[in-house]
Amino acid sequence: MNTQMFLNLPVKDLSKTIEFFVKLGFKFNPQFTDENAACMIVGEGSFVMLLVEKFFKTFVSKKIADTKKTTELTVAIALESRVAVDRMVETALRAGATASMEPSDQGFMYSKSFHDLDGHIREIFWMDPNHIWQT
Repeated sequence: MNTQMFLNLPVKDLSKTIEFFVKLGFKFNPQFTDENAACMIVGEGSFVMLLVEKFFKTFVSKKIADTKKTTELTVAIALESRVAVDRMVETALRAGATASMEPSDQGFMYSKSFHDLDGHIREIFWMDPNHIWQT
C-alpha cells in the first residue's frame, strides 16, 4: 500500500508557527500554504497541515482542545541519531518551545520531548535500526 499521511493541527499564529518549524529544519509545500494553512513536509508521504484555528474549526464539530491545559495527542518524529535528537530539541527550546518530559534512554531508543508554540507535544526520538522488527 502506498499511502500518504496528513496530520491536521490547529495553530494560533501561523506565521510564528512556520518560523518556529523552519528553525527546526522543516520545509513547507507552497502549493498548499496560504494565510489559513501551511503544509509542513515531514518525510516522504508524511505531512502536517498547520491550520489557523478559525479555519480548523470548519473541519470539526467539537471544540478545539486547549493544549496548554490538556493533551490531545503526541507527535513523534524519528531522527537518524541521538545527536540529531539533542540538536532538534535544543533548537526548539531556543526558538520558544518548552520542555515536556525528562529525556528517556532505553539503550535501543533515546527520546526527548517539548511543547511547541501551541502546546502540542513533540516527541523526538532515535531508535537503533537493529532493534526494529523485521516483517
